[in-house]
Amino acid sequence: MKVIEAPVATPDANIAIVIARFNNFINDSLLDGAIDALKRIGQVKADNITVVWVPGAYELPLAARALAKAGKHDAIVALGTVIRGGTAHFEYVAGEASSGIANVAMTSEIPVTFGVLTTENIEQAIERAGTKAGNKGAEAALTALEMINVLKAIKA
Repeated sequence: MKVIEAPVATPDANIAIVIARFNNFINDSLLDGAIDALKRIGQVKADNITVVWVPGAYELPLAARALAKAGKHDAIVALGTVIRGGTAHFEYVAGEASSGIANVAMTSEIPVTFGVLTTENIEQAIERAGTKAGNKGAEAALTALEMINVLKAIKA
């Protein structure tokens, strides 16, 4: 039986982080967590991390697609926060961000990870951006690094 598992450390990786400006009071914490995880755990050099700001979560897939097509990065981490409001807007934005990012991952053949919080309220978002529930930005970054190594192992 062959088992493929991969480490997280990926010192030579070039990583792009695409992040939404809307809800930046939460997203800044996701970004801090992602960068900390990339540098401290993944051993990625600061010069190998590119951060791209977009207006909101809805714009994440287009920017991720452009980054993937540019061919300069080994993985893309998408970060944002969509908080439910009183209208159906939440479903549209969260759904399109999710399916769009998944589509980029499936068509680009590089890891594109989903670090977009979809929460019922601000309190849940704060919990997932570095308090009670950990930092989902850090988790998305570490997932990207591990997937770089998993895909390399599959191709070997």
